[in-house]
Amino acid sequence: MFDLDSWREIFQSINKNKLRSVLSGFTVAFAILLFTLLFGVVNGLQNFFTQAFVDDANNSMFVRVWKTTKPYKGLQTGRQIQLKNKDYDYVADKYDTKIQYLTARIYKNVNIAYKNKQDNYSLRAVHPDHQFLEKTMIDEGRYINELDIQQKSKVIVIGRLVKSDLFGERPALGKQVNVNGISYKVIGIFSDDGGDNEERLTYMPVSTAQQLYGNNDYISQINIGYNPNLNLDQAIAFGNRLERDLRQQLDIHPDDQSALSIQNMAEANKGVGQLTGALFWIVILVGSGTLIAGVIGISNIMIFSIKERTKELGIRKALGAKPSSIISMVVRESLLVTGISGYIGLLIGTFILDQIGDGLEDYFIYNPSVSTGLVIGATITLILAGLIAGYLPAKRAAQIKPIVALRAD
Repeated sequence: MFDLDSWREIFQSINKNKLRSVLSGFTVAFAILLFTLLFGVVNGLQNFFTQAFVDDANNSMFVRVWKTTKPYKGLQTGRQIQLKNKDYDYVADKYDTKIQYLTARIYKNVNIAYKNKQDNYSLRAVHPDHQFLEKTMIDEGRYINELDIQQKSKVIVIGRLVKSDLFGERPALGKQVNVNGISYKVIGIFSDDGGDNEERLTYMPVSTAQQLYGNNDYISQINIGYNPNLNLDQAIAFGNRLERDLRQQLDIHPDDQSALSIQNMAEANKGVGQLTGALFWIVILVGSGTLIAGVIGISNIMIFSIKERTKELGIRKALGAKPSSIISMVVRESLLVTGISGYIGLLIGTFILDQIGDGLEDYFIYNPSVSTGLVIGATITLILAGLIAGYLPAKRAAQIKPIVALRAD
């Protein structure tokens, strides 16, 4: 039940010890401020890596090849490694249980024209699974399917900005566009969180590109989405094994790092997790130390406050005040100082993060902020800190005998 007189007494006690109250409150506010800033930076670092790969699946692996730099099995240095359909099939057959998505990629630059509009665009010839690895969002129509691959269909999926360039506000779905002199049917229009560059791409079936642009079975790259049931260590081990097997399949020296590489998102995710985990514990250690100092400061204030009010407490007990009422009064004073100070620190911290957030992107920190969970956790921490800071002095005050308290100087 709210007791106005008891709260008035608490404010009077704080007012008598302004300097000590302000200093202890500053320590708590600084601790929460430090917590907020450090957690914001850690979240910003996580956001940066998330944003960097926003348009790729988290379980992606990218197989790329270049020229050899070491001789191997009688083959000379400088040999251009070329991936083919048989390499794609080899990966699909051998690692079927470890793969969720699989696609080849062929890169080309093409000129696309519709009536009197034309421009140059990047083309990717792919398999249907590419949609999920690239997180392509179909706005109209559909994506490439297996029937397109089998029939080598002359169909194309265009980005939102390609549609805007060539068709404006007019419908594009079902229209025929000219791609390097060959007519293709627009079967889909997509958008992508990767931004404008991603939305100026176009996709067609890999089999169609192989037949019409080279009449071969060459592919530029193999993209894999590993089984999401694999943990990070298992996914990394899978990537390493795949790399060893592909080196053998393509007659590449085991130590020739320049001829073939596999970019494994599992390695990046593990590295980010370890870094942010280490930063998290540093935040906990530094912030806890500062908060403990604040709790000790508030506890000292309570001790001094009780010492100055010893006679008053003795009179209260002589008049029948219960120990619980004295404990309650001291603890509420402690909670008040801790709660107000901590809330001020939290407000200042979030304000600073909001003001400097945009300027931290050059330091790999994107949109630093504190989560609702952190705010709730900080509130609980403040309540516990206030209870700890006030309970021991309060318990000591409640144990004072009235006759001893009345004789105190």
